[in-house]
Amino acid sequence: MSPGSTTEVCGDELAKKASAHNSPENVSEKETETPETIVEAYEKLNLGRDISNVFTGSTSVDDGEKKEGDQRNKTSQEKEMVETTAEEMTKSSNGVVAGNGDFEVVSNINNGGGGKTTSILKPSPSVGMSLENLVEVSNVASGKNGGTENASATAMMDEAWDLLAQSYVCFKGQHVGTLAAVDNSAEALNYNQVFVRDFVPCGLACLMKNNADVEIVKNFLLKTLHLQGWEKRIDNFTLGEGVMPASFKVSYDAQRQKEILQADFGGTAIGRVAPVDSGFWWIILLRSYTKCTHDYSLSELPEVQRGMKLILNLCLSDGFDTFPTLLCADGCSMIDRRMGIYGYPIEIQALFFFALRCARQMLKPEHDGKELIERIDKRITALSYHIQNYYWLDFTQLNNIYRYKTEEYSHTAVNKFNVIPESIPDWVLEFMPLRGGYFIGNVSPARMDFRWFLIGNCISILSSLATPVQATAIMDLIEERWADLIGEMPLKIVYPALEGHQWRIVTGCDPKNTRWSYHNGGSWPVLLWLLTAASIKTGRPQIAKRAIELAEQRLSKDGWPEYYDGITGRYVGKQARKNQTWSIAGYLVAKLMIENPSNLLMISLEEDKKITKPRLTRSASWTF
Repeated sequence: MSPGSTTEVCGDELAKKASAHNSPENVSEKETETPETIVEAYEKLNLGRDISNVFTGSTSVDDGEKKEGDQRNKTSQEKEMVETTAEEMTKSSNGVVAGNGDFEVVSNINNGGGGKTTSILKPSPSVGMSLENLVEVSNVASGKNGGTENASATAMMDEAWDLLAQSYVCFKGQHVGTLAAVDNSAEALNYNQVFVRDFVPCGLACLMKNNADVEIVKNFLLKTLHLQGWEKRIDNFTLGEGVMPASFKVSYDAQRQKEILQADFGGTAIGRVAPVDSGFWWIILLRSYTKCTHDYSLSELPEVQRGMKLILNLCLSDGFDTFPTLLCADGCSMIDRRMGIYGYPIEIQALFFFALRCARQMLKPEHDGKELIERIDKRITALSYHIQNYYWLDFTQLNNIYRYKTEEYSHTAVNKFNVIPESIPDWVLEFMPLRGGYFIGNVSPARMDFRWFLIGNCISILSSLATPVQATAIMDLIEERWADLIGEMPLKIVYPALEGHQWRIVTGCDPKNTRWSYHNGGSWPVLLWLLTAASIKTGRPQIAKRAIELAEQRLSKDGWPEYYDGITGRYVGKQARKNQTWSIAGYLVAKLMIENPSNLLMISLEEDKKITKPRLTRSASWTF
């Protein structure tokens, strides 16, 4: 630990069950409705396809068999699906399911080595079962924390839960968060702190497990909200009132003889940049807590309502902006070092959109709430249009940009940002497949950052910022470029890496962000939970399952490292901490969602049909 600070860690795992529920009259019919089957749970997410086909590999059902009023036929199909799945799982002694249960995933043979591996995916235990039966199956399989398919996976899950419990941080007798890492072999630096963004997968794991540990999530939300109210000064400058801390730690004040909290709002971070994403993650986790517990009393507290308003007022304030996106400095998010993401990075824009929609559900219209809700609605509409149209890149749009004319004036301009076609990097011309697409990293005047950023694209799917067609195309791209984006250890945070002269100019010769390392093309296991959630929402769970199986081969054996290095993620990162808490939690959340897809409802939003489509004509360069 760093000098002068003492952090108390409680290793005993809480056994408390979720008991804080609102009375039935305070819970809306929509929130209390429990899906009877996994199929119905998926249909609530508007996947737009027959979910039984996703899991069983069967052929599509005639539209006539899925008519809305034919409940008897629907029940018969579900019963048959359960029997078929059970029979196939019984016949499968080595994990390979025959017949209609095949999950054979073969990498594209033209994918730079991705076609060398063939993976047979096993069916999830949640297939075709009611949620009630699923809980029973999960309890029998693992005893406490969710079903797994074999002894080694069970042992890995148990190890992960134990390590997560060891990272718990206590403040005045209450668990208030988790340490970034518990690695006694390295200097603590700031890894002995509770980071807001790091805790999100940890909090989700606590909410999703069978005996949900809701108290640690509630305590975390309230403690960070309390820290928001502190005066935030860096040198002689005072930060905005709504800024959330990047992290905090528990110390012991010997003079006052009591525990105290010490918060960091960016003043001790690399580059001294305030965390733009912390407030967004806080709102998103608050909504997940509410969705899991149905405890609306927390989000309705006056101080919680005020905290949300302060965060949103920072982002919705009037200025000189001509775009609905947020202008950000380098290092303001998970990529907290200089990596050329200044401007309007997709990760921040997607989180901004997600937080706006979550806050829209929780804000009360009393006092100034109604006016703020109206501002949120207008920004959501403008932001979704801007991202869906100007950040989207597929083969057709890339070809259009390649043929752009420049120096266009007036409202009829096709090349609205005056992007010079010669600025298109060579790698993207080879990388872009005929099938698939993605949201590029950044769009600003005369600049497009064509790099792939996983967090921004997955959050776009979960928040429904991406249209259904775009969401499908993003998952198509991941399949087509599996070797590049997944490799031997999931998942690339950004692709490709900056090298040579470009690395020197953009990163300032950063020795930690060398090519294919850390934020510069490193592979981060924590991102498993985001890929899994996006895969399930788009009806492609086999993508997540294959990635999880890859991670299970090494993650535990390597000591749960923070990140991996190399083009394919083969090597444990140079400076990667072991027992990295969010690597552990990311794996747990991915497993809990793939085994019980209804957990996705905590972290996913359906497409909002009420968003007013702007009456604007897209430039001639846009086409699907």
